[in-house]
Amino acid sequence: MSEPTVADTRRLNSKPQDLTDAYGPPSNFLEIDVYDPQTIGVGRNRYTTYEVRMRTNLPIFKLKESCVRRRYSDFEWLKNELERDSKIVVPPLPGKALKRQLPFRGDEGIFEESFIEERRGGLEQFINRIAGHPLAQNERCLHMFLQEESIDRNYIPGKVRQ
Repeated sequence: MSEPTVADTRRLNSKPQDLTDAYGPPSNFLEIDVYDPQTIGVGRNRYTTYEVRMRTNLPIFKLKESCVRRRYSDFEWLKNELERDSKIVVPPLPGKALKRQLPFRGDEGIFEESFIEERRGGLEQFINRIAGHPLAQNERCLHMFLQEESIDRNYIPGKVRQ
């Protein structure tokens, strides 16, 4: 009969943590907030935009802080670009809310405050899941979406180089 094996339970040697380690800036971070929804236009030309603010120290991003205004269709564009050109599984966007767009509703439909807030939260979750993916961080479309004032829909897809 063989001897029973015993797991090695010794701790790994780690250096003691000092105050600068504990309270200093994190080694790598990427924070993205979607906030300040604003409804623009009237009638059929009415839409809502959202402020997308990014802060990071990741070297792949040329700007360490950026703030751009995007609408739902811009998020759809990003999703479609990533699905077409990258190898990542792209998470779903919050729904289109087609029933809310029907005429003769008794409420504000897609411009109702509660719906806009729900969509804002869904868009924030979507962009954070995508931007947190290491392969997506190399995609030019993500950088354009997060850091450039306007989206060039005729851009040439590709990878970003550090």
